[in-house]
Amino acid sequence: MRTHGWSGSTPADDGEAVARILAEARRALDRTGADISITEVARGLGVTRQTVYRYFPTVEALLVATAVAQVGPFLDLLAAHLDGLTDPADAVVEGIAYTLEQISEERYLNMVLAPGRASAFSAGVTSDTAVTFGRAILERFGVDWAAAGLSGGNLDELVEHMLRIVQSFVIDPGRPPRSGAELRNYLRTWVAPAVDRMRAAGTSA
Repeated sequence: MRTHGWSGSTPADDGEAVARILAEARRALDRTGADISITEVARGLGVTRQTVYRYFPTVEALLVATAVAQVGPFLDLLAAHLDGLTDPADAVVEGIAYTLEQISEERYLNMVLAPGRASAFSAGVTSDTAVTFGRAILERFGVDWAAAGLSGGNLDELVEHMLRIVQSFVIDPGRPPRSGAELRNYLRTWVAPAVDRMRAAGTSA
């Protein structure tokens, strides 16, 4: 790890360096309420731009990582909202619906999922960032995925399927947009059966 700068307080390792960069990026976003620059973050940390680029090769990578690091409160709300739902299909339907409903309310969730420069979807719904976020959502469900026959590759495919559904609704919510019971009925009709088929295949294997 390079030791230049850091306002005289060098991080102990790369993990601490990343954490400090993300914290400074969050502070910059909170100040401006808009996009940030690598120069601004580097200046706040007392390092060169090259130091920040070593960990985050683009502004978009830094923005997405900052946003993902801040969606913990949303994931806590999601877990509370889904408390008591143990059926995989029911949990997936409600998890997708609730996430879609909260995008406009949660600033950092909006940065992760909404179309635009800072979106994880701008790099593709199957990008490492998007899949990591999808996994974080599933881990908050009160579902025993292994007992339901969904683990390993099957669970990865479920994450991908959920993200593709969310992506499609984010890009085009519909005319008029579905919400509430209508959204959930749609998801139960077209998404729940896919989860049930994956579950049946996994338990019979």
